[in-house]
Amino acid sequence: MTPPRVLTLILAGGEGGRLDLLTARRAKPAMPFAGVYRLIDFVLSNCANSALTDVWVLAQYQPHALTEHLANGRPWDLDRTFGGLRVLQPYLGRDESGWYQGNADALYRQIGAIREFDPDLILVLSADHVYRLDYREVIERHREAGAAVTIVATRVPREEAGQHGVVEVGDAGRVTGFAYKPDEPASDLIATEVFLYDAAALLDTLDALADEADADAGAEDEGNDDGALADFGDELLPRLVAAGRAREHRLDGYWRDVGTIESYFAAQLDLLGEDPAIDLDDPGWPFRTFASQRPAARLVAGSSVADSLIGPGCLIQGRVIRSVLGPGVVVEAGATVRDAIVLQDARIAGGATVERAILDMHASVGAGATVGAASDDPPSAETIALVGLRATVAAGATVAPGGRVDPAG
Repeated sequence: MTPPRVLTLILAGGEGGRLDLLTARRAKPAMPFAGVYRLIDFVLSNCANSALTDVWVLAQYQPHALTEHLANGRPWDLDRTFGGLRVLQPYLGRDESGWYQGNADALYRQIGAIREFDPDLILVLSADHVYRLDYREVIERHREAGAAVTIVATRVPREEAGQHGVVEVGDAGRVTGFAYKPDEPASDLIATEVFLYDAAALLDTLDALADEADADAGAEDEGNDDGALADFGDELLPRLVAAGRAREHRLDGYWRDVGTIESYFAAQLDLLGEDPAIDLDDPGWPFRTFASQRPAARLVAGSSVADSLIGPGCLIQGRVIRSVLGPGVVVEAGATVRDAIVLQDARIAGGATVERAILDMHASVGAGATVGAASDDPPSAETIALVGLRATVAAGATVAPGGRVDPAG
């Protein structure tokens, strides 16, 4: 069987509003994660390890930090003369041009470039999920089934299923039902936002949906300016499922949507302990990133670190327990950091306590201050304290559980 021409599209343009202060000044895929990574590193590393070399990133919201981090694809061996990494942003000039109004709409607005590339298969990925997957396995099964779309699915707790696209599966992996964020989910099987499409089926369906939207609006010659295509789950996937040409590929390993404060927090704690959710140090499946050069972390006499990830360039003089520290973090003598995510170059002064909290880059906690508090309840936006980018907590101040310190405020 002749290898197919595969185009990978990574959707990285959403605002990520559920991450509160953390995405006020950066795109969600550019969020630091696990000490040294960014969220988009996981999907890009999966692409590199799956030998996919034509990768386009669709950016829109706050693209500057994301584009800088992508470094022309070099960390993932995608800085190539032919193929490799491209960053696509919204533009003006064609009928279908303009701002993306959802993930299906984003594909439609780049349909000219996609057709010019002329792929056989189009792999569409979200840029802000944490998982490990060999996409070659998905491609092989997709071709064997002759599917128009293969939906990679996984199981989640039933109470979380309604936050996603819920999948129903019949014989031989055929998808028999798809409901987008239903109030009453029919199952606990959800789409991971990894979709492999037959290129002709995808592009023809997008064209048809856009034409129907224009006809309904009485504006057949005005393109898709109202964003009627919206998201995959609204019209695109239900139509392909109804045609009987959708198949499911099961992801049984770890998968986490980190689109909320609580999931961003909890997913990083999943990486701690003797049995982390994902092995970040597997030489057979390296997770790669673009990072500045830093010296090794320093733990001085009298400090203590337990069950934590400590980034390069950190200086630890106090106590760190069950936490994730990004590069260059300083924890002064007498300070305690417990159950916390502390991002690059943040500083915690002596006598301060940071617990069940997230500190953004360059945040500062003054001497004797208290940020957050321990809780027996599951992590939530109401129990996780948040200190924003370059924000300062004054010496002796208290930030209550669920409190927010916004540098703009």
